[in-house]
Amino acid sequence: MRKPKFENVVVMEETAITDRGYRRRTTIPSGIFKFLGLKHGDVIRWTAMNDGTVFITVQPKRSKSRVK
Repeated sequence: MRKPKFENVVVMEETAITDRGYRRRTTIPSGIFKFLGLKHGDVIRWTAMNDGTVFITVQPKRSKSRVK
């Protein structure tokens, strides 16, 4: 697993996972939420790499095409 270079770290927080039946949930820490500029309804993508690194990225909003 890659270790972060601490001179590049802006925010580092930890959260716990809760188990709701077959679903697993976690909360996005407020510092990360603010850093990414997230809002209600935003979509994030979780990308897992072979070395155990996970990237979380904000997905661009899709424009709604109008049906005529």
